[in-house]
Amino acid sequence: MNFLLNRPFPKSVFTVFILLCHVVVVLAQDSTKNFSVLRNQYPEHINKKRLTAVTVGGLATYSAIMTGVGFAWYGQDKLGKFRWFADEKEWLQIDKTGHFFAPYFITNWSYYMLRWSGMKNTPAALTAGAFGFLSLSIIEIPDGMVPKYGASWSDIVFNFAGAALSTAQFLAWQEQRITTKYSFHIVNYPPGELRNRANELYGKNFGERILKDYNGVTMWLSFNLHSFNHRIQPAWLNVAFGYAAGNLYGGFENKWTDKNGVFHDRSDLKRYRRFFISVDADYTRFKVKSKAGKIILGILNIVKLPMPAIEFNTLGEVVIHPMYFLNFNAPLYINKKQ
Repeated sequence: MNFLLNRPFPKSVFTVFILLCHVVVVLAQDSTKNFSVLRNQYPEHINKKRLTAVTVGGLATYSAIMTGVGFAWYGQDKLGKFRWFADEKEWLQIDKTGHFFAPYFITNWSYYMLRWSGMKNTPAALTAGAFGFLSLSIIEIPDGMVPKYGASWSDIVFNFAGAALSTAQFLAWQEQRITTKYSFHIVNYPPGELRNRANELYGKNFGERILKDYNGVTMWLSFNLHSFNHRIQPAWLNVAFGYAAGNLYGGFENKWTDKNGVFHDRSDLKRYRRFFISVDADYTRFKVKSKAGKIILGILNIVKLPMPAIEFNTLGEVVIHPMYFLNFNAPLYINKKQ
């Protein structure tokens, strides 16, 4: 399933869903003095009303979203024989980061709401992990029955990995010490065939690009240092490791035929991987008293903190980024490749 590229509307829906989950969880944290994610205080026993509300509300919301997604993705497509599509080498796995990112957060928020309902740590972690994994993996069934798509084992693997990262931490520590983060840069494509190709693949405006441009997306794993060693201060300090890619003008290779039937071969542009190390923050560990402040920080915690970063890439370059955030960046290249 080409999760970020061919289907911009559903990705937007999932992004909004993630943000709404942030708001719901933070609001729930303040809804009662007996529940606080930050202080790990939860009801001692199952609250049937809360559990029913969480279960029915969650399933209803998911069903509504997936109904809309189904119409948007498949439209009038006729279902055929189920088949698999080997896309594990496509887009240098940038598309797979979305399959890791979304189940991780869905598992997180499902866990918090189940704990708010009074469920104990282990069953809440396992139930949330199962929901986080299945909520995206079930999409592979209709995908496999639509001739122009195909189900993907690699999507399922990354769905599982994202849900497992969250579940394992709740089981081991009852908190998230390692989180996933997102950041984006606007790529200035050169005029001509490359810009035309990028417009076709990734859209023309910022709203489309921020969701779809594989050359602009960076996904991070962010480690909270204080949670591993309480002597390290401040408590919100993280170190983050990022992954991105460049020169992607096709799924498997930089060759394509445009809408006018003209064949383009830009194999001269080497597709490459980018690896980053940077400083970050766990915004949920900031000390704020206002509900609005908690909501804002909760929403923003999916975004990597704008900070300097060092890049190592498969072109053989080392790049120092004084400020790695959107396009507020003036990279300094060491042994830059022409």
